[in-house]
Amino acid sequence: MFWLNRNRMRLVVVGIVAVMVLSRGSAKADFTFGEPTNLGPVINSSAHEYSHCLSSDGLELYFGSSREGSLGSWDLWVTTRTTTEDAWEEPKNLGQLVNSPRGDHGPTLSSDGLELYFNSSRLGGAGSYDIWVTRRTTKADSWGQPENIGAPVNSAHAEYNPTLSSEGLELYFAFSAEVDLWEPKIAVTRRETINDPWGSPVILGPVVNNWTWQDTPWISSDGLVLMFTDYGWDNASPRPGGFGGTDILYVRRATKDSEWSEPMNLGPAINTAADEDFAMISVDGTMLYFNSTHCGGSGSHDLWEAPILPVADFDDDGTIGMGDLLMLVEAWETDDPKCDIGPMPWGDGVVDAADLDILMDHWNQETSIAPVEVELIAHWAFDETKGMKAYDSAGVCDANLMGDPVWQPEGGMVGGAIELDGMGDYVSVPFVLPRPDKAFSIFAWVKGGDKNHVIISESGSYGNFLLQADFIAGNLMTSFQAGFNNHLYSETPIIDGQWHHVGFVWNGYPSNRILYVDGIEVARDTLTECMGPGDWYVGQGIYIGASWGLDTHHDYYWNGLIDDVRIYEGALSAEDVAALVQ
Repeated sequence: MFWLNRNRMRLVVVGIVAVMVLSRGSAKADFTFGEPTNLGPVINSSAHEYSHCLSSDGLELYFGSSREGSLGSWDLWVTTRTTTEDAWEEPKNLGQLVNSPRGDHGPTLSSDGLELYFNSSRLGGAGSYDIWVTRRTTKADSWGQPENIGAPVNSAHAEYNPTLSSEGLELYFAFSAEVDLWEPKIAVTRRETINDPWGSPVILGPVVNNWTWQDTPWISSDGLVLMFTDYGWDNASPRPGGFGGTDILYVRRATKDSEWSEPMNLGPAINTAADEDFAMISVDGTMLYFNSTHCGGSGSHDLWEAPILPVADFDDDGTIGMGDLLMLVEAWETDDPKCDIGPMPWGDGVVDAADLDILMDHWNQETSIAPVEVELIAHWAFDETKGMKAYDSAGVCDANLMGDPVWQPEGGMVGGAIELDGMGDYVSVPFVLPRPDKAFSIFAWVKGGDKNHVIISESGSYGNFLLQADFIAGNLMTSFQAGFNNHLYSETPIIDGQWHHVGFVWNGYPSNRILYVDGIEVARDTLTECMGPGDWYVGQGIYIGASWGLDTHHDYYWNGLIDDVRIYEGALSAEDVAALVQ
């Protein structure tokens, strides 16, 4: 069958299984996510982009924003594209008829693109936030005057962040009995036809509403997956298994009349120590859109996307091929959860032609996850015997000796070393570290030093001390991306007159900072608050043996030996670090 093209193979398989008729059941297939990507500066601004919905054809993206040009504290904006392969165009404000001088956001669009529901705190509502709807006759027309959807949905309290089912008969939303929107829960209202009024809301049961804060619901186009956000602000009882900040979870059901399954976390590919919320999936099930404060964007809250990848390697051999096809044939028209991967990545309850199509789309693809590459990108061995240059054996960033350092050809831990006098000697390197959202590792051998002395720092104004002896006991510390008083300290001294291998590993924002001494991890933390791009400092280079400001009055200059400074792109593992000391 290898010589058959995709369409002929599909016909052959359908013919083979045409006589097989077995039971149908719940949709359980697995899926994973590709690398998340920020939607970029055309959509994301230095302000907040904080809620969104995608049209069924994928050509319109509505979102709430506090960007420049908004009429109120939050406005509804829209960006369009000609095809799903094209880039998004410059966003447009929906204008004064739709937006009010107050807050307007949380949009959700009907499948035909003619009704846009959203929440607003404008005058004329029943509570602090109400759900409103605006309509248009055709997609080419402008949106009309918004209408409050009224009781029994809207109340004297707050109703917001609505999401409309594909057939337009279910409207999920968050509600709060508190004026300040504290501890919301998720409810659903239904109607018999799209021309009927909305019925009394029903609060979703404890499977979903079981913790402090459930918000930002979204229902899939097939009605079988509900995503929502579980909040843990100020450590307020986040649901177990989370990754910090706010996480996106989802529940499934076999049919629209079935009970919801236990919630699942979207996992570390999407959820980080930052805040992730407002998840939604494109109608074809191929792309996840979500909101995040993850660094690497344009502002505090940005819109991101990540491809959704069905797990089609049924036999787990690293390649999608004949073995997987045979397993699919054997499971034809059953509810086999492993082979039920279409039409959505989570399946539809039966293995059929939709699953075959997905398998063929991924035919011959390799699925084994390659190991993360860690590359040595700079290495100053300090094995020179004379001159004012230290050569970079791994790259092109040769270093300049400043002051009067002394070469010690026989006095290093690995060959020679450089000796600094603590009174103005240092090494200046035109090497710029990766952006703070990229992982890197930096290591060196040191001997001597004193309290507060700096081993390596970023140069220029407001740089970071990458490796330093603290001012209290001379223990290893770092202030990289620390903000105010958020340094990472260890309890391991490094100024006792012995050689020590010291290092700092950065996993990329927002993630771990790890300190190592002599191949052993001595301190670790997680930065849960991500600085905006305006707060990031990307150095002009690095100094070895001096602070970023070349200060003399703080006694920052290193007084002792430094040897074998290495910088890696990527985060070294504990095993890699231990090997460096051998």
